[in-house]
Amino acid sequence: MDGDIKKMPGALRAYVRVVDRANRFIGRIVMYMIFAMMGVLLYSSISKTFFLPSLWTLEVAQFLMVAYYLLGGGYSMQLDSHVRMDLLYGQWSDRTRTWVDSVTVLFLIFYLVFLFYGGLSSTSYALEYGERSHSAWRPYMAPIKIVMCVGVFLMLLQVISVLIKDIAKLRGRSLA
Repeated sequence: MDGDIKKMPGALRAYVRVVDRANRFIGRIVMYMIFAMMGVLLYSSISKTFFLPSLWTLEVAQFLMVAYYLLGGGYSMQLDSHVRMDLLYGQWSDRTRTWVDSVTVLFLIFYLVFLFYGGLSSTSYALEYGERSHSAWRPYMAPIKIVMCVGVFLMLLQVISVLIKDIAKLRGRSLA
């Protein structure tokens, strides 16, 4: 990975290196969260079958899934393992794909900026007023909203990193 960005300007190279490492580290930790979610759902099934059902299990599983999805988004983007409609994309040349990726990533940046802004607003509200879920368990919503903002922010940083690498590739700065 570090060899891919050697010919880029120093600040851009440092940005890409730091963001890629951070998202890789977080993504590799977060991918094990699926086991925590499975454990919660297993406990939920057992408690519903043999004991009194727990109020908190479904909502905790949902929160874990949100964290798993949002915190792993940057890592997924970094690995280029996100979902893509491949009707024509696979038939295009590498240069055409890079051009299309460079343009479409601008729309993604625009979307993520608004999503992050809305997330900050929602998190601020949750913190200020002690917002709670409307379920019987009624957990505070601020922790999951903070996780949401962190995940969207990491995704935004990673998308900018991908854009920098695509631009460097289009300029012939040997990115493998």
